[in-house]
Amino acid sequence: MNGKPALRLELGASRGLARALVLAHVAAAVCMLAVLPGATGAGLATLLVALGCVTARDRALLRARRSLRALELQADGRAILELADGSLLPGSVAARRNVNQWWVTLALQGAPHRTVLVVRDMLPAAEFRRLRIWALWGRVPGVAAPQLPA
Repeated sequence: MNGKPALRLELGASRGLARALVLAHVAAAVCMLAVLPGATGAGLATLLVALGCVTARDRALLRARRSLRALELQADGRAILELADGSLLPGSVAARRNVNQWWVTLALQGAPHRTVLVVRDMLPAAEFRRLRIWALWGRVPGVAAPQLPA
């Protein structure tokens, strides 16, 4: 990207998101056992729990090789994803965004074409606030220019 990024965020692991992902998959496994009893249901339930653990490791704990580690956002909507293996994925952020006090989702267009979920415990509070502002307005608050002499 040309120039300095408007916002660079180094993401950390989220234990809360990891727990939520695993619990959602365990609930799905219990439903599978209720609908499909027997060995087939038990096998599918085991696979669902395993999928939850793998998803939590990749998306929440950020321990997989292709996990998102950093996010660079520009004022013009361009973005670069930095993965754990060191690769960079350039793209642009779509207008479709979800912002609230607990998470921010950004849909990326271009080569990566993926949706990024950042929950509030992945960043320090001030950086999460800056991400929310960027997602809402496309820019981060800056320092006001010095006043001109009268």
